[in-house]
Amino acid sequence: MGSDNLLYKVEVDSVNKSFYRRDGDKFKLLKIVEDLSFTVSDKEFVVIVGPSGCGKTTLLRLIDGLIQPDAGRISINGRSPSAPGPDKGVVFQSFRLLPWKNVLENIAFPLAIQGLHKEKRMARALEYAKLVGLTGFEHSYPHELSGGMQQRVGLARALAMDPEILLMDEPFASLDAQIREIMQLELLKIWSQKKTTVIFVTHSLDEAVLLADRIVLLGPRPSTVKEVIDISLPRPRWTYDVKSHPDYISIRAYLWRRIKEMVATPESIPEMYTEPQIQPLIKESRPTTSQPTTD
Repeated sequence: MGSDNLLYKVEVDSVNKSFYRRDGDKFKLLKIVEDLSFTVSDKEFVVIVGPSGCGKTTLLRLIDGLIQPDAGRISINGRSPSAPGPDKGVVFQSFRLLPWKNVLENIAFPLAIQGLHKEKRMARALEYAKLVGLTGFEHSYPHELSGGMQQRVGLARALAMDPEILLMDEPFASLDAQIREIMQLELLKIWSQKKTTVIFVTHSLDEAVLLADRIVLLGPRPSTVKEVIDISLPRPRWTYDVKSHPDYISIRAYLWRRIKEMVATPESIPEMYTEPQIQPLIKESRPTTSQPTTD
């Protein structure tokens, strides 16, 4: 079944998922997600955020078909994902590259599993290496690449499958701040060309607001959808300073306030994270140690 006549590319409808965990010499049921529902349209970039441990990665695994829901329904193009397949590409937080294969061979590896002829899969690997900015490094091995370049290989590997949906599980979390920002902008450029449906998990509110068409905000475990926020910042977002845009600032502050409300008591919030107050720029005169002051 194609997706042309479907209202949504992905539907998550009233999904529950629990796992058993060891507690001493017993096992207890741990509810991860409960009555969780949201939709993703074709070619949409949706970002999932929420408190740590709320089940974001579990949700991606459910959508990929690695695990099945205990209750509720997930559908992709109107069908339930019974197992991972070439219609879904996954980019992980860890690079998960094969150390004995070079860049092109790593990109082409899932194509080989699919049975694509060697000449065709290497041509496609070369195409996607160029797309993610790895020209000149096609024959390098993972240990010869920086973290950002290794993650580019992981992204190219997922894209080379030509998936209908790209599932991204905190793919830039292990990168340093500068490389992370560069990779975010590169991802936006690639997405603008490919227009693949993206479901992206992150802990970073800055990353979420920068990338998303919509943000799905999850609550604490057992997680459900607390809110879906439309992001109307103009695209393309690499052509201007997004973080100085008033809408970016207000959405980011709103998300942080919502997450604080969900997970923190007043006693647990460090003073440094209190809401900033705008103060006039008045130069304060401070007494020196040689000039004693009186109360």
